Parts: sequence; C-alpha cells; structure tokens
Amino acid sequence: MSIAIIKYNAGNIQSVLFALERIGMKGIVTDDEEKIRKADKVIFPGVGEAGSAMSYLRERKLDEVIRNLVQPVLGICLGMQLLCTHSEENDTVCLGIVPVNVKKFQPGNKRSVSGDVQPIKVPQIGWNNIYELRSDLFKGIEQNSYIYNVHSYYAEDSEYTIAKCNYGVEYAAAVKKDNFYGVQFHTEKSAAVGELILKNFLNG
Repeated sequence: MSIAIIKYNAGNIQSVLFALERIGMKGIVTDDEEKIRKADKVIFPGVGEAGSAMSYLRERKLDEVIRNLVQPVLGICLGMQLLCTHSEENDTVCLGIVPVNVKKFQPGNKRSVSGDVQPIKVPQIGWNNIYELRSDLFKGIEQNSYIYNVHSYYAEDSEYTIAKCNYGVEYAAAVKKDNFYGVQFHTEKSAAVGELILKNFLNG
C-alpha cells in the first residue's frame, strides 16, 4: 500500500511518520502532484496557522490537487480545518471540501457532568473524550475514549460530524464527506486509540 503524506509548511510530519512505523506502515512525504494522485491513501497533517498554510498550498497548486483526490484522504488537526470552507483564523478561505466553518474557542468556564466549574483556556491542550462515533474510522473504539488535542479553533458541529467533543462548546472532533475524513485531534499523539484510528483509515 502506498501512503502519501502531503508536504507543506504546516506539518507535524515526523510524528505522523513515527506513528505509521509503530503500526507497521511506511509513508512517503511529498508535494509531488503525481505521487499524491497515485497513492492508495493520503494523509494531510498540519500544525500551524491557516492563512499561511493556504497561501503555500495555492502557490504550489496543491489546493487543486487535494480537492480532486478520489482516494481516501485523512486531514489531521490543521489539515482537517483546511478541508473546511472558512476559518476565523486570519479570516482564511479554506479548501471548501467539507462545507463547515471553523471558529475560535472563547475563554470562559464550563460546567462538567459532575457539576464542577472548569476554566476554558485557549488553546485547548491535553486529553479530552470523543463521543457519538459514527464511522468505520472508529471501529473498535469505545465511546468517550480519550484523544490528545492542541488547538485554538474548531469545526462547527454539522451533518458531516462523525465524532463530537466538548470544550465549552460541542464541536466536530471528526468529519467525513465522500472520500475525505478529518480529525481535529492528533492521532499520532493519542496512544492506542490514535493508532487504531490510523489503522482503520489505512485498512478501510
């Protein structure tokens, strides 16, 4: 199986490569259009700022390459946000593949299930649980499993949501439209749960 990891200026690429190695897979890091198109699976990772990432993709015409992919594609963190229509981060027009807007978390407080008041700090950094799992991407994953997050922005809940998370507001922890999947959390840093999600994507 050939796995292309899209190379651009906003990647957590080394962590993704290590995660693939842990599950016995190998990926190639590339910005070559032909290699990306010919890959069996494509991973679109990302850590960074939406505006500069989109500028880089447009300059190299990678935005059109990504939009026209027909094989399974997995966006991770910023990669998921860039699959959406628009991000509040520097008023950025994104790829428009998943018709959902990306908004910024607002600092404040939230009340937990037990009634405790917990502060909302931006960015969200650390472990949180996912629920309402609705895709084969989460085969073998239990409801309320914990995943690792580092993000200030989130995709709004919509008909394309396949997993939810709550951080002061309920949001899309994962989305799916056609052959495109996106996860807001870092699969490569989410221990056994993240590794199983990667396996499900690659074996699906």
